[in-house]
Amino acid sequence: MPLVIPGEAERLVLALYPELRHLLDLRGAGWRFLPPERGRAQVDGFRRWGGGWTDCVRIRSADDALGLRMDRDQRITWELSGSLAQVVPELLVLPHPDHRTAPRLARGRGPRLG
Repeated sequence: MPLVIPGEAERLVLALYPELRHLLDLRGAGWRFLPPERGRAQVDGFRRWGGGWTDCVRIRSADDALGLRMDRDQRITWELSGSLAQVVPELLVLPHPDHRTAPRLARGRGPRLG
């Protein structure tokens, strides 16, 4: 069995699947991911903020991702769909919900999360 150096396994996986870097970036920023469900080919993640705000991401493939920010009433105040490489960086630079530049205008309703 080969010796695995800390970080080496991650480096090897990223060499094969570079798009996974975006999931690691989310995890590093405090995001959590829901357990996989049988028959569902997607990854769902979220980050909860104080005051009931939640950022969400749904990833179906490297080319099919959706990012949302919802307020405490599950009203969508920010939404972006596109590739994983487009959506994740935008989620990571969204201002804190209390910041004066944070999106606040409701654009619809999102799914109720657990």
